[in-house]
Amino acid sequence: MRLTDRRSIAYVAAAAAFVALLVIARPVINPTTVPVQQSSNGIVAPPPVVPVVDLNLNRLRSTASAQLRESERDPFRFRPKAPPPAPRVQAPPQVFAPPVPTGPPPPPPIPLKFFGVYTVTAPDGTKQRMAAFSDARGNTFTGKEGDVLEGRYRLLRIGQDSVDLAYLDGRGQQSIRLTGQ
Repeated sequence: MRLTDRRSIAYVAAAAAFVALLVIARPVINPTTVPVQQSSNGIVAPPPVVPVVDLNLNRLRSTASAQLRESERDPFRFRPKAPPPAPRVQAPPQVFAPPVPTGPPPPPPIPLKFFGVYTVTAPDGTKQRMAAFSDARGNTFTGKEGDVLEGRYRLLRIGQDSVDLAYLDGRGQQSIRLTGQ
């Protein structure tokens, strides 16, 4: 279907809707008939007559002017413009100091688990305390104070329920309790 055919169909439909609206709305806009009341025996009665009451407009005017006083408001006078709001005082911009470098990150935790202390008698008759460790792979290590474990950690002190270990390069020291890490 071409565009001109569609337009002509739309115009015809709009005109038909307008005419239908006029036919339906005409009795409401301009009623020409007065509703007639019909009695039960079929006789048509004339519409009821409503009496007109005397309004006595002179009395109304005299009481209205006596009670009303002159208005204090003039709708044609405008108020002066409100002053502009005071300028807001802006705080000086915050100066952010660059973060202070905290140094190198701490060394990673030592992954050994401390699981026991025992005493060994040396050939010269002295008693030495030894500590037993295990790593995550299931290997076990033993050592006395001052020994190097796994080639990376030095055993600094053996206590009753904890040991102190440090990295060989002295980066960090860590205390490991008897129950493990």
